[in-house]
Amino acid sequence: MRRADEGDASGGAAVVVIATIGSYAVGWAVGVAALLPILNTLASFPFMVAALRRGDLQRAVARMLVWALTMGVCATGVSYARPWRSGELFLRSASYRAEMFTWVMTGEGAESTPSRFIPQQARDAALFTTLALATGGLAAMPMGAVLMNQMGHYVGSLAAASAHPVATMLLAWHPWAIIRVASFVVLGVILSAPILGRALGFPVDWTAARRFAARACGGLVCDIVLKTLLAPAWQRLLLRVVGW
Repeated sequence: MRRADEGDASGGAAVVVIATIGSYAVGWAVGVAALLPILNTLASFPFMVAALRRGDLQRAVARMLVWALTMGVCATGVSYARPWRSGELFLRSASYRAEMFTWVMTGEGAESTPSRFIPQQARDAALFTTLALATGGLAAMPMGAVLMNQMGHYVGSLAAASAHPVATMLLAWHPWAIIRVASFVVLGVILSAPILGRALGFPVDWTAARRFAARACGGLVCDIVLKTLLAPAWQRLLLRVVGW
């Protein structure tokens, strides 16, 4: 039975990866930026729901973390290969890329200014969690996909303009951003569960949910602390690696 469960878990994660990659292929072929976050969501949402219906909150979280990782890899890779065309595929990515490029070149911008990035991140977290709680994740997941694609576009485009693309890809996924992504994913799953549980008639393991939620909230705090402490030095390191 345990082997069967492990096989089902790995199989579900593999399908999430394949479906997510497919969502980018379809999005690229169609060329409608507003459609891509919906396609990204359709690639993963049923598998999160299936795990929750089985009472396996940990598996639901794991599948969504795999989804986020796959989106990050896809958005980064597409943007590295086609840095300018991909700006048309990802919503609001061109403006975010310009903002982050300015920060890498000059050190000026919200990324190194807590008085600017803390309100922005608090706003995003409040909107995301509200959408997850109110819609069972259906509206929160596209928002998460937009944010992931923006970050991936910045990283891939920066790598394409860098003298050391591999090192740039690794460094431009800032550690605080990775923590923030993981925290959003966990909160999205936890806060989707109440409405989905009522609609589909399954119980929620609130003991596990509270434990996951506490870790995610701690991650959001850690994100702010690390970003405040490390962003200025990280910008200087990135600038040297990029070679501008």
